[in-house]
Amino acid sequence: MFSLKKRFSILIITAVIITSTAAAQSNSKKEMSVEESYLQESIEIMIIRETARAYTREQKLIALEYIGEAIDRGSTNDEIRQTLEFLSREGRMNQARENGRLMNNFPEVRRQSAKYLGKMGTEEARKSLLDICTYENEPMVLQEAIKSLGDIGTNENNDTVAHIAWIMSRFNATNPDNLMALATIDAFEKIARKNNGISAPEVPRTLNLIVEGQYVTPVKERARQLLAELRTYGK
Repeated sequence: MFSLKKRFSILIITAVIITSTAAAQSNSKKEMSVEESYLQESIEIMIIRETARAYTREQKLIALEYIGEAIDRGSTNDEIRQTLEFLSREGRMNQARENGRLMNNFPEVRRQSAKYLGKMGTEEARKSLLDICTYENEPMVLQEAIKSLGDIGTNENNDTVAHIAWIMSRFNATNPDNLMALATIDAFEKIARKNNGISAPEVPRTLNLIVEGQYVTPVKERARQLLAELRTYGK
């Protein structure tokens, strides 16, 4: 009997030692995994940054693909935001000319940059989008910036809705655009729902411009519906 008890005790001690050793190895692997993950992210960001600064449109679009994958994994690294800001200025604030000809006017690059800034969703990304609103003139880029601002939903001091209203007013006066109007309505709606309403007078003023403007009936109806919805907030 004593022999059996002794053997049983030895087996328990051995099992405890093996378990402790395995746990220590597992923790070591986990620590290495964190270090490897950090190193991998640093390398990825370096590749994104350098690819974005290549000269061709194709390379810049490849950089945006990498950025999209990183954001989908949950990355909000500010270096990625800075790279998106750089790409969003391509051909507008950052110009490369040859014999007077603009060589880097890539609206699709700027449009996708605005889209991914919205996906990042940070306050810094919102500020980058507001900057786009001030210097951009390409409708499809501005539409994407407006959509992204709506997706983020932040409206500190009504600055977001003020920028959107200014763009919409400008295009309404010179070149009424149904897609621009629809993007504006959707953004106002998302911002209002996130903030329990909007107090800025620019919003109903802009929606009334759409209702009375040269837009297709479904767009005008969406503007009317949102005006009615805005009246319900605060009651």
